[in-house]
Amino acid sequence: MDVRQRTEEIERLTFAPWATFSDASRGRARPEPQDPIRPVFQRDRDRVLHCKAFRRLKQKTQVFLSPEGDLYRTRLTHTLEVSQIARTIARALRLNEDLTEAISLAHDLGHTPFGHAGESALDKLCPDGFKHYRQSLRVVDKLEKDGKGLNLTWEVRNGIITHTKGTWAATPEGRIVRMADQIAFVNHDIEDAVRAGVLDPATLPKECTAVLGETKSQRITTMINSILLHSDGDVAVGSEEEEAFLALKDFMYANVYTDRTAKREEQKVEKVLTELYEYYLTHIDQMSNFYLQLAYQEGRDRAVTDYISGMSDEFAIRTFEDVFVPRKWHVL
Repeated sequence: MDVRQRTEEIERLTFAPWATFSDASRGRARPEPQDPIRPVFQRDRDRVLHCKAFRRLKQKTQVFLSPEGDLYRTRLTHTLEVSQIARTIARALRLNEDLTEAISLAHDLGHTPFGHAGESALDKLCPDGFKHYRQSLRVVDKLEKDGKGLNLTWEVRNGIITHTKGTWAATPEGRIVRMADQIAFVNHDIEDAVRAGVLDPATLPKECTAVLGETKSQRITTMINSILLHSDGDVAVGSEEEEAFLALKDFMYANVYTDRTAKREEQKVEKVLTELYEYYLTHIDQMSNFYLQLAYQEGRDRAVTDYISGMSDEFAIRTFEDVFVPRKWHVL
């Protein structure tokens, strides 16, 4: 018995009956020999952690575009906070923490530069529209490793595509990540908005803070405890906590995500991405050979979308300046 098999045996002895077991995975699109040390979901986690798209998250906007200061969230720190919350819940419920972590780390790999403003811009530009969760799946299936993809398990791929509202994850671990994503972004966005001076914490709805708590830590703890209390055979949250949380999220959408001060630069995002999109449609030779091949295989729109969505905020701005801003002429 090797290390992997021993780990899988421990899962069978310690996990809840409704957990997703590593040795029962539906497998990969391209079958591979088993690793002697790591079960399949540990391998998936490692592949995500070491991929290029994961590293790019450190310079992609969460809510505030190119904020001054090091304390605001990026797409990477958001991802890590989702992972921490989701893993806490999975471990407490005796579910598969490795699967939970792999989905958490991969769920936003396809997000655009400039956060949801960038996603909205690309959604208008692309003939088939653009959704970051679909792009995240395309990243791991097609774009990483020079077109080979990461060849992740079915369970992780399902968790990626179903992590947003209106969809249903096939595993309890996937459903945990979906909840953790919501818990993380609402609470850290409150903290960032207060730091940015666009939200007075005293204005948070009293009916929400009375149930969930006054601080970020209290609110996250309340939601985790509610999930642990109400989850047995499936992942659920108490009705009182859920109602308060949804009201808090509605408050954030009405008062922060549309705030003129916080979002004053977003009107420029559509301009930048539109200009880049149209430029590369007619100058596909200016993209790397990988995207040039994609253009021939799947069409220019698809290749340009893949290229721009993978950019960091900084790279998109720098590329726009290189293409459209005149450079000074130096006489030798």
